Amino acid sequence: MNFDIEFKQEEDGRWIAEIPEIPGVLAYGVTPLQAGEKAKALALRVLAERMENEVSIPAINYIEFANHYGQLAVN
Repeated sequence: MNFDIEFKQEEDGRWIAEIPEIPGVLAYGVTPLQAGEKAKALALRVLAERMENEVSIPAINYIEFANHYGQLAVN
């Protein structure tokens, strides 16, 4: 399953990484890379918790994260 990671830079310079396909998965970081890594870790925790609690999730055979910050201007 592919998960897209979307990035935004806050006015204070921090970065937010969000995975829209998994509600509630967003993380802050000093750089886009740091925010993205934190979001990936959180996504895996959320999916594991859902599996443990038998909450419906899509059938997952693999997980791939796609970072979408290559074209962002970094302050």
